[in-house]
Amino acid sequence: MRAPAIIATAVEAIAAIPSGATVAVGGFVGAGHPEMLTSELERRFLETGTPNDLTLYYCAGQGDRAERGLNHFAHARLIKRVIGGHWNLVPKLGTLALANEIEAYNFPQGVLSVLLREIAAKRPGLITQVGLNTFIDPAQCGGRMNARTTETLVERIELDGQTWLRYKPVPIHVGLIRATYADKRGNLSVDKEGLIGEVLPIAQAAKNHGGIVIAQVECIVDQLPDPKSVRVPGILVDYLVVSGGVQHDQTFGEVFNEDFVITRDGGFNLPTMPESERKVIGTRALREIRAGDIVNLGIGLPESVAMVAAETGRLGEFTLTVESGPIGGVPASGLNFGCSHFPEAIIDQPSQFDFYDGGGLDIAVLGAVEVDAEGSVNVTSFADRFAGVGGFVNIAQSAQRLVFCCTFQAKGQPKFVRQIQHVCFHGPTGVARGQQVLYVTERAVFELTAGGMRLVEISDGYDLQTDILDQMEFKPAVAL
Repeated sequence: MRAPAIIATAVEAIAAIPSGATVAVGGFVGAGHPEMLTSELERRFLETGTPNDLTLYYCAGQGDRAERGLNHFAHARLIKRVIGGHWNLVPKLGTLALANEIEAYNFPQGVLSVLLREIAAKRPGLITQVGLNTFIDPAQCGGRMNARTTETLVERIELDGQTWLRYKPVPIHVGLIRATYADKRGNLSVDKEGLIGEVLPIAQAAKNHGGIVIAQVECIVDQLPDPKSVRVPGILVDYLVVSGGVQHDQTFGEVFNEDFVITRDGGFNLPTMPESERKVIGTRALREIRAGDIVNLGIGLPESVAMVAAETGRLGEFTLTVESGPIGGVPASGLNFGCSHFPEAIIDQPSQFDFYDGGGLDIAVLGAVEVDAEGSVNVTSFADRFAGVGGFVNIAQSAQRLVFCCTFQAKGQPKFVRQIQHVCFHGPTGVARGQQVLYVTERAVFELTAGGMRLVEISDGYDLQTDILDQMEFKPAVAL
């Protein structure tokens, strides 16, 4: 008879993590993140110096741009390597990477979440075209963020006359995950969590590599009433840490919001947007969404599309999805991002990316930091920080139609530039894939063609030469 999971304090469970381990942490911004465990890991390291030399593996960014989430790992001796999908919410980790104090990789969020399943099954990695011809491609920098990072974790291979990327498997030794309820045998359910995430493949990957799984739960019940609600079976769980609701907020934005875990038609009202550049951009981007479309909206400026759709009565015409797993409803924003208000379904994150990668999205509306003459887009590099790509690369490569939204300039600096810092979407490859791509700003709209960028619309009140062409570092084709 198997031994049940050990009910332990965070102090006791974290003490079981060995130095040199690869630690996978689940969560999305704050949803599903085991805050009690990661904060205790930091406390233990600062007091004892152990564990140390860890490799941190995570898919979605987890943090509040300050202290919480994976910011707890941001100590040079605590970690030696980070393999992550998004860095903007964990500026302390980003600072270590930019200072060349740790090894740092940035891979697509969808790749990392699906790769966990390959790691769990001990298959030879993930073979995909996601990331091809971007900065993640080893033909460029292989997703390596600094000079200290030298090992190649992704390689080009040829199969059936096509070029693919093989992301190499990374054995997982410790899984830190979160659930709502556990029964006495360690079976976990996520009833009150805003997402499912990748809790199961993290647990399977750690267990199949002889590691340990530590689960933070809100409480323990005698029995879970429906075996189909079990997201992680107890056979995979080594330690249960009961939070009692402490450091177990549903997101980093709210303690608990029932909207994120129930379905209701027409039950959420978005505020009316004031007239602004954001509203102009959102209104124009919305015109590209057709009735019946399956849609992904990026965080930030693309969120204005949903607000304009609500204001104009169009929100019910199409289905909004979030890469973390919600389908339907209205995506939440800010530190609640990753959840949706009144979703009609929530699936696990790897399955959502399976759907995306296979071409399931009719259209995606995404942000852009820089755009060049061939239509390639940077979203990851800013002047003073490295944001990371998150789910952008998967989504931008797979959606049938794309709308990139950005203001024409940022603080007086051009966004349409001669050379972008990192290629996150490769324009010529998008053309070869047959994608329809628009770039929407408050001043003008461009489309991607085989010859590069073409200006197709100018907003009222702007002059073609002085307000558009003179403010760009390259000259687009003009079709007006």
